[in-house]
Amino acid sequence: MDEIEHDITKARQKKTKVGSFRINPDGTQERRKIPLAQSEAFLTDLLEKVCERMNDYKLEEDPVTKERTFKRFAPRKGDKIYQEFKKLYFYSDAYRPLKFACETIIEEYEDEISSLIAQETHYLADKLCSEKSDLCETSANHTEL
Repeated sequence: MDEIEHDITKARQKKTKVGSFRINPDGTQERRKIPLAQSEAFLTDLLEKVCERMNDYKLEEDPVTKERTFKRFAPRKGDKIYQEFKKLYFYSDAYRPLKFACETIIEEYEDEISSLIAQETHYLADKLCSEKSDLCETSANHTEL
């Protein structure tokens, strides 16, 4: 959900034209600008590709609690270090369970995720967990998907 939230935040700053390609009798088209984040084409593309980025995460274990979580280690496109980082090649099977979980969640909750995005909801993971699914464990500090 962090990856989706990141892309949505960037897309909220942009607009796109939507509407009918049909031409009215007066020669005009019904087109209007909406935030890119609310575009059906943008959302479909995002949800289809987001799980590919799970290899940008690594599995870490807290030395005290022994809790294991996936954390992003790769810079995002647009970060200053990205051009240098993409020259490196990393291979690990450790992200495969995360990618599979991502694909399963997207497939099962695609409509709910799209609905939350359309409502311009912030903290998508928390909202998906608390209102739309029973996927999460809640601790004092955060919600885990």
